[in-house]
Amino acid sequence: MRLAELADHLHAHLTPVGPELNPGVTGVTHNADWVQPGSAFVAIRGARFDGHSFIGQVAAAGAVAVIGEGLPDGVTSPLPYLRVPSARAALADTAAALAGHPSRQLRVVGVTGTDGKTTTSWITRHLLRAAGQRTGLLSTAGYELPDGTLRHFPAHFTTPEAPQVQATLADMVRSGADAAVLEASSHALALERVRSVHWDVAVWTHLSSEHLDFHGTLENYFADKRRLVEAAPFAVLNVDDPWTAQLRGVAPAETTYSAEGQHADWRATDIEERSTGLHFHVISPLGEFDAHLPMIGRFNVANALAAMAASAHLGACWEALASGLASFRGVPGRMELVPDTRGRRVVVDFAHTPPSLEKALGTLRTTTAGRLIVVLGSAGGPRDPGKRAPLGEVATRVADHAILTEEDCRDTPLADILREMARGAQEAGRTNFEAIPDRRDAIRAAIRLAQPGDTVLLAGKGPEDTLERAHETVPWNETQEAVDALHLS
Repeated sequence: MRLAELADHLHAHLTPVGPELNPGVTGVTHNADWVQPGSAFVAIRGARFDGHSFIGQVAAAGAVAVIGEGLPDGVTSPLPYLRVPSARAALADTAAALAGHPSRQLRVVGVTGTDGKTTTSWITRHLLRAAGQRTGLLSTAGYELPDGTLRHFPAHFTTPEAPQVQATLADMVRSGADAAVLEASSHALALERVRSVHWDVAVWTHLSSEHLDFHGTLENYFADKRRLVEAAPFAVLNVDDPWTAQLRGVAPAETTYSAEGQHADWRATDIEERSTGLHFHVISPLGEFDAHLPMIGRFNVANALAAMAASAHLGACWEALASGLASFRGVPGRMELVPDTRGRRVVVDFAHTPPSLEKALGTLRTTTAGRLIVVLGSAGGPRDPGKRAPLGEVATRVADHAILTEEDCRDTPLADILREMARGAQEAGRTNFEAIPDRRDAIRAAIRLAQPGDTVLLAGKGPEDTLERAHETVPWNETQEAVDALHLS
């Protein structure tokens, strides 16, 4: 794309300079370290840095233009400058244009809410595939092309920015995808990371207080999430959430769901939590049918209803929904059941804070006939050391036995981390714990300890694919570690 064409696309004022007044633009980024020859650099004014201060660096790296909201006083640009009303919006719109607007060639489902986004996204992806649609996925647990292989962004893409979102959608198109499912977090919506995505369905799970350090108020948080519903022609809304009343009628068309017995288009009745997972009856616009979801936690019934409603809108029949739900293996590292032939239940979950650990253990406690055993650690470095003692307290209060171990200790001595976790347990008067520093040894010890009817929770690592130690980072797969330990026991 030529610069003049990009300026027209962005409705930007172009100030041309230099010998090449209309260069070709081959990429876009807002990070000066990622600039390649041919890139347009978007100068974003952030809380700590103003991107305009990196103009010299990006010019030397081969950037062909700068996009921003106006040059600061005293700053000049040796590159053509495109002045736009919103730099972040321009980043997204440029990325989509350079990628060929891939979402226009897909049926795209966006999922937002405080909790349940990841699980709902993964179930929706699975149901669409069960209905014969080649479907890609972009979620916090990673991204998948239609081949089903879970991939992870490089470490510096902790939250994919607009260029990575558009590049991933373009990869899906090239891989032959028919549809895509995207988690749409409040940050992604507020910071325009998913702007220029052509949505077909917006799914709303529910809203509760979170990320107020970023959004300021719960009302602002809601307003940012509401943007997804505003952008889609069809909405799937949870009537069990009080905030949904403010979303009715926002999208041109909508359907509703309820897992709590309220009147809705999609409803679940006769919900049972068994050792094999969730069993319930579905009443829907497609008719009534029985459903089995091999997952733990009654709250996942709502996620399943949302996913079924979205998939049905894109053409899935009830038979595909029922069979697809029954074959769902769960989200990697999110209350993921690891099969065992000896009657022990092993669960891998990302819970790594005291509240999330208590919720995970509490959920497992209600469906555990025998003992509840937990393996957990706490991260090192500056990452909230104040949670270590509370983690030890929660683990030993809710579980029957806790094994304290490593979890990305980094530059903090592991012995110090384990000592703090033990202190939390001891100050609560608990003695039902032991420390095993090596995580692999800890997992194997927990599974050896478990008897038929017992549940083992492996907490903290979830889907992460590395384990960070003081002087090394090693490949890691928590689920595979559990499988190996079960085979040895």
